[in-house]
Amino acid sequence: MLKGFFNVPEPVNETVLNYGPRSVERAALKAALAEGRAKQIDIPMYIGSKEVRTGTLREIRPPHDHQHVLATYHWGDKTHVTDAIDAALAAKADWENLPWEQRAAIFLKAAELIAGPYRAKINAATMLGQSKNAYQAEIDAACEFIDFLRFNVQYMTEIYQQQPPVSGKGIWNRVEQRPLEGFVFALTPFNFTAIAGNLPASAAMMGNVVVWKPADTQIYAANVIMQIFKEAGVPDGVINLIYADGPVVGDVVFNHPDFAGIHFTGSTGVFQNIWGTIAGNIHKYKTYPRIVGETGGKDFVLAHPSANPDVVAVALLRGAFEYQGQKCSAASRAYIPASLWPAVKEHVTREMATFKMGPTEDFENFINAVISEVSFDKLAKYIDEANADESVELIAGGGHDKTKGWFIEPTVLKVEDPYYVTMCTELFGPVLTVYVYEDKDWDEILTIVDKTSIYALTGAIISQDRYAIAEATYRLRNAAGNFYVNDKPTGAVVGQQPFGGARGSGTNDKAGSMINLLRWVSPRTIKETFDPPKDYRYPFLTPEH
Repeated sequence: MLKGFFNVPEPVNETVLNYGPRSVERAALKAALAEGRAKQIDIPMYIGSKEVRTGTLREIRPPHDHQHVLATYHWGDKTHVTDAIDAALAAKADWENLPWEQRAAIFLKAAELIAGPYRAKINAATMLGQSKNAYQAEIDAACEFIDFLRFNVQYMTEIYQQQPPVSGKGIWNRVEQRPLEGFVFALTPFNFTAIAGNLPASAAMMGNVVVWKPADTQIYAANVIMQIFKEAGVPDGVINLIYADGPVVGDVVFNHPDFAGIHFTGSTGVFQNIWGTIAGNIHKYKTYPRIVGETGGKDFVLAHPSANPDVVAVALLRGAFEYQGQKCSAASRAYIPASLWPAVKEHVTREMATFKMGPTEDFENFINAVISEVSFDKLAKYIDEANADESVELIAGGGHDKTKGWFIEPTVLKVEDPYYVTMCTELFGPVLTVYVYEDKDWDEILTIVDKTSIYALTGAIISQDRYAIAEATYRLRNAAGNFYVNDKPTGAVVGQQPFGGARGSGTNDKAGSMINLLRWVSPRTIKETFDPPKDYRYPFLTPEH
């Protein structure tokens, strides 16, 4: 077996392509979109070496065109969950004993496949299945996914390189990082293809085996991710992709003695229920499972009276409405000083009037559909209730139509109560609620921002006053795991802004950093003594004469 201290390629953030008219990437993406719409594919589960087809079929339809069927996928039951766990455990010994550089090579190859031959395919799948426009798909499914893979390889090497700095005379101290004892369960969301790929891949990269359940509304792109992993050389059984009812999967996974950890992104309620289930079953496990989760957000933009109103307006427009507000980091509550509100309102309403909404295949559409009818109905209900409330002013939007797709018009509400329901509740859609405060109430508004929400994921301060920035940075230190100064509260970049929040937003284990990968290993300290003592007596026991 080869031996050596290997340097990996230095990771660099993937360049975001612009998909402008007549560009090569635009033509390739248009062709991939046309191909995706032209044929209905059959998507299996991937368990061990098998593509599993149960015959119990469910349909995948574009959220922006729910009359069209893109694919069918095969629905599983608890037997398939058990099979996936068995396949993972059968693959464990060979995978964890594979030299780390071989694992690194697999995931570096996956990054190159995404950057090259699969780029248009994975972006098109994300656009069709999750209703993202070309730019949002590019920064997610291509660039962020590539960055996760490349940077995680670098972080992996840095973790392995961490060793005790000094050993005593005749002693060699060292630390090895073992994969967890058992299997890891990855439960991934609909809104980011990169997250769907990274949650199983980051655990697997560290030598773990994985059972992966994606959101039903992300399966179309998850299938492409699995094809990439297969072509990159991920061995059979290392990552197993299943589709089944969440409680059914959980009942098998969380009662299994070899359950070693969960890598989760999703709702706060689901994560809290999972945590409780794990706690109740703790006596069943061989080891204490790692619980890593990033959940919801009720993310804020706080403007100081010194802020540039145009900067505030653009932070709101992009932060609240890109990908229809379906980002856990999306701006959904804003606090604007009365002195700035007229200018901010004018800029926001003027630009919102230029938004085009429709299918992702038309590149002129900035706004597309929300993910499902369930999401549509919830958002429509909140908007209609706000419209009927005399204390709420509709600033822009408010419309919704599900005739063709799940289209919610980007909406801005102005409220008199800073604790109005849409200031506190995560809606996960293109709805922004604004509270206008008196300039003199800056100190009070900092307290309100901090205590309004159970979440603490992202937030932004916009100000040209450095004292105000410093004060907000300190006073809101627990209100956001990712804090932005003079920018929108979205768009964290792997290797630059590790992502995650605390309070009701999760365990803050920072995807896109070494911190996250450390959760998927269990260190062992080894002390070797070269010339061990052969007499129990210490010198102090020697008599004086």
